[in-house]
Amino acid sequence: MKDVVVVGAGKIGVTIAQLLGNTGDYNVTVTDRSEDQLKALAGKKNITTKVVDIADATALEAVLAGKFAVLSAAPYQMTIRIADAAAKAGVHYLDLTEDVASTRHVKELAKTAKTAFIPQCGLAPGFISIVAYDLAKKFDKLESIGMRVGALPQFPTNSITYNLTWSTDGVINEYIEPCEAIVNGKLTLVPAMEEREEFSLEGVQYEAFNTSGGLGTLAETLEGKVRTLNYRTIRYPGHCDIFKTLLNDLGLRHRRDVFKDILETAVPGTQQDVIVIFVTVTGYKDGRLTQETYANKVYNQTQGDLEMTGIQVTTASAICAVVDMLADGSIPAQGFMKQEDIALDKFLANRFGKVYA
Repeated sequence: MKDVVVVGAGKIGVTIAQLLGNTGDYNVTVTDRSEDQLKALAGKKNITTKVVDIADATALEAVLAGKFAVLSAAPYQMTIRIADAAAKAGVHYLDLTEDVASTRHVKELAKTAKTAFIPQCGLAPGFISIVAYDLAKKFDKLESIGMRVGALPQFPTNSITYNLTWSTDGVINEYIEPCEAIVNGKLTLVPAMEEREEFSLEGVQYEAFNTSGGLGTLAETLEGKVRTLNYRTIRYPGHCDIFKTLLNDLGLRHRRDVFKDILETAVPGTQQDVIVIFVTVTGYKDGRLTQETYANKVYNQTQGDLEMTGIQVTTASAICAVVDMLADGSIPAQGFMKQEDIALDKFLANRFGKVYA
């Protein structure tokens, strides 16, 4: 059995721990600074818990000592501290962050590490990059790649057509921070919440707009090889305009703590969500302009006694698949690894990756 540590006992961290623990192939230690958060895992198979404050580097390194890997399910602001501890402890490191600055730091750590450093192992960034790069490799010459992902309520009832399904901090961050994109073949930054578009899938109308972090490292990988590459978050029509009013006209982009409090007080969560994944690649094959599309929807589901929202199952299963592939030798065990370097067929064949199949 492999001994792993999951940092963060929120909804995603708890799901990761149970998915790994239920296989019987992993002993999982879950850490969080909140003892109340950890109580949700009491008595769960192959899982132990430990109260640890991430700010205490010595305590975190002690927990990691001798372990196979650490999986960060903590808020993106904590990513760097966990990565630093992993480097000092000499364990494999995986995270779910969409934060660009954190990933740059992880990449620097990996240059001298004897273990693997694999950031952005979630849905977007993460699986979306694996899909996009797999499609892109089928073309002789690339023109454009559009990557679209949304975590949406199945039954929206409010004017913002949205319910909280994952990290509020993460949503705010991706709605505010500049977004990487490739425009006319060059890597550049574009503003969040702009370049809104509409499309329909299976008779349902959606909108999509720029948000930060979803491209992961793919923009760096494909710079100079594709004319246009962008990532946009999917929502139901009308959502973008309302949130731009809140962020820009009311100035809440400068008061993130206030905005977070408003969202978590006024916007209910939901277990009944749907993950919409939509990737389109256009380019030339045998001299002809061709387009290929990947479209998928993943709903909330139950595995045994584990009830998961769509965002829980897609995010947790993605990072579990990567650590599983690391454990069985399917991917390199040293240095920095990009998501797009993971083969789609191997990912989907994995016992965790199958939720996307």
